[in-house]
Amino acid sequence: MSRTSAGVVTSLIAAFFMAAPAFATDQDSIAAARDLYASAAYEDALALLNKLPGTPRPADEARAIEQYRAFCLLALGRTAEAERAIETVVTADPMYRPTTDLSPRVRTAFSDVRRRVLPGIIQQKYADAKTAFDKKEFAAAADGFARVLDAMNDPDAAASASQPPLSDLRTLAVGFKDLAMQAITPPPLPVTPPPAATPVTPPGPKVPRIYTSNDSDVVPPGVIRQDLPPYPGQVPILRQGMIEVLIDETGAVESAIIRIPVAPHYDQLALAAARSWRFRPAMLNGTPVKYRKAVQITIKPTGPVRYKED
Repeated sequence: MSRTSAGVVTSLIAAFFMAAPAFATDQDSIAAARDLYASAAYEDALALLNKLPGTPRPADEARAIEQYRAFCLLALGRTAEAERAIETVVTADPMYRPTTDLSPRVRTAFSDVRRRVLPGIIQQKYADAKTAFDKKEFAAAADGFARVLDAMNDPDAAASASQPPLSDLRTLAVGFKDLAMQAITPPPLPVTPPPAATPVTPPGPKVPRIYTSNDSDVVPPGVIRQDLPPYPGQVPILRQGMIEVLIDETGAVESAIIRIPVAPHYDQLALAAARSWRFRPAMLNGTPVKYRKAVQITIKPTGPVRYKED
């Protein structure tokens, strides 16, 4: 081998060994930071965690980094920075709770932050689930409302969930979750009756089919009169509910029920008004048909009653 070639090989080998530490994985760095924390080397552990790149990473890895950052910051008395790191962990995974083998101080810090930020997270997740419901993405909506209810049952959210506005959101989340589940549940398979051994009585009149917004070939009923009574008394917070009406082939309301209640004293007033509503009948290929329609009621604080049609 020539002296030039030997020099090139030597340079490549040296470069390889100089770069070798760069091949250490982030997982190795997190494990090293965990060991430093366990040995009370909080400053060294925090410095190592702060050097990790901020590129997108798996959720468990990102949570571990912020979790150990919070542990180190708490140990160093940097409480405000620790709370921000805990907020990052809770925002990414609202149901995450630290293991019970940690110190009471760490567990208390996590609980304090969760009690403070969970109400806002719950309201945002409800809004996301309601958006999915309005877009008729019923599977996503049902899962979203279920997560909202799970978060409300968390011990750190119990106090906030027992009073407005979260207590009202719980009622709405239960109602919309049930409606979403009904929308994604397939109809039962038809049962083929066994052959009749003896003559049977001719069937009676055919029951008209009831159509809904899921039937894209049906023109929905048009509103002629759909007034709601004013809400009696003061309205301190936003209230929402839902009335479901069955509209017959003439456009009259055949029946009305409360799907999501607003308030007991107002629900009866709204039902009485709904029974007198009038519509242009729904049409299927030019023929009037029965139609089931959901009307969402929104009562804004000290404002008028509004509604949104499904």
